[in-house]
This record gives sequence, structure tokens and C-alpha cells, in this order.
Amino acid sequence: MFTLYITDTFSAAHRIEEYHGKCEELHGHNFKVEVLFNGDKLGSGGMLVDFKVLKNLLKDILSSLDHKYLNEIDFFKKRACSSEYIAVYIYNGLKKLIDNLNIRLYEVRVWESENAYASYRE
Repeated sequence: MFTLYITDTFSAAHRIEEYHGKCEELHGHNFKVEVLFNGDKLGSGGMLVDFKVLKNLLKDILSSLDHKYLNEIDFFKKRACSSEYIAVYIYNGLKKLIDNLNIRLYEVRVWESENAYASYRE
């Protein structure tokens, strides 16, 4: 089994409704996103998938979040705008985009600070 890892960042504002604390107020983060993919069979050039391809797919997803008020995105109108659900949003978006590639999406991690992240995997 081989594992590929990519990372990128985005900046956004959000608030967590029905949370009794500072995070209920409007605030922002410089989020760091880490994504792990895995697969068994190497393709041409001895690679699972070119990192450039994966980075571009992640950029496509993050562009829908970057410099946005996340609570106004349809996905977050139906659920809490937490780091956990941001990880789900990114995971679901990437999963659709890699259907034709020879890899599996393993995990998405969303860091909201240098020392705290939430992750999602199926």
C-alpha cells in the first residue's frame, strides 16, 4: 500500500451557532488542510498519481471556501460550521473528483490552529 500526502491552506470566517462560547461569535482562521490518499498499483513513472493533479483538485475545492463566510455556503446552512464538517465538505468534494483515478481518498485533516485539527475518513 502506498500513501500520498498533500497540503494547502485557505482563509475564511465562520461562527458556530448554538455553541456557548467565543466560537459562537464571528471569527476567522487561516486553515491548513492535509489530505492522504492511498493505493496499491503504481502507474506510469512509478507513481500512484502525479502530485500536481492532486494539488489542483484540492485547490478547486478550497477555492469555494477561501475568503468566504462559510455559514453562507449551502452545505453549512444545514449543519454546524465546525472544523469537523469542513473536513467532511472537503472529503466529499475530493471523493467525487478522484473517481477516475487509481487511488482512494483516505483522510482529510483541517487545522484551525497550529495545535488543533479535526479529521474525517470513511
